[in-house]
Amino acid sequence: MAQIVGSLSTISEALATDETQFLQDWVGDILSSKRKNVSTTAVELRQQCETFLRQFKKGLDAGGARNSLNPSWDGLREFLAEISKNRAVQGFTSTDVAGFIFSFKEPLFQRLRKALHEPDVLAAQIWEATELLDSLALYSTELWLQTREDVIRRQREDMLELSTPVVKLWDNIVALPLVGTLDSARTQVVMETLLEAIVETNSKVAIIDITGVPTVDTVVAQHLLKTVTAARLMGAECIISGVRPQIAQTIVHLGINLLDVTTKATLRDALALALEKTGQVFTAVPRRSLEA
Repeated sequence: MAQIVGSLSTISEALATDETQFLQDWVGDILSSKRKNVSTTAVELRQQCETFLRQFKKGLDAGGARNSLNPSWDGLREFLAEISKNRAVQGFTSTDVAGFIFSFKEPLFQRLRKALHEPDVLAAQIWEATELLDSLALYSTELWLQTREDVIRRQREDMLELSTPVVKLWDNIVALPLVGTLDSARTQVVMETLLEAIVETNSKVAIIDITGVPTVDTVVAQHLLKTVTAARLMGAECIISGVRPQIAQTIVHLGINLLDVTTKATLRDALALALEKTGQVFTAVPRRSLEA
């Protein structure tokens, strides 16, 4: 028996004894515990368990290396990469992803305890299997985390685009109402969105309304100035509206130079100025004409 210490041959033998019963025990353990996510059907779960078992045995037969980075485990790693990424998108937690692999231990260790009667040999085999499965679980969790970060990043980009709508107020006039804090990433989106709208609508005046911006500091002011400069290069004049008394005081206190930028207290005032700059006027219609 001492010859098998340090190898995974006994594990391979234990898995080959009765694969059907092993799968039944493993799937049953997952279904009866909290490890199963509601998004996975029993049929899908069994298929995943079958693939994992097949690739796991293939890795053992190819060399039985305990290091999961060994080429003998490439097939299993590719399978885990696929399901980890899919589960991240489907809303599984990291516990769900790692738990799928950890659940493999119970039916495996049960068979090892039946096959091995020497405590030292049994402990060695269980330790080797634990090292291997833990490293695979860690690999799956890392892939899940990377995918979740990608999903969050894409969602954040989508939210930034949705939070910077450009509205065509009148002929040759567009407005960009801003809500929330401006940072470098969002400013880039704001600038790109505004410039694209200026080109598409051939607008001559762009109103940037900061009524919904809670605070204006040096960084925010610099972002606004960059956007104004970029719009001017596109042939459009910018008006910043929504300059509240608190924001005006902050700008003065910080010594921010906005002398070259036209500002207005309200969007209404900014629109009136924009109409004037574009040579458009409103004509009051007598009430009698409306009634007629």
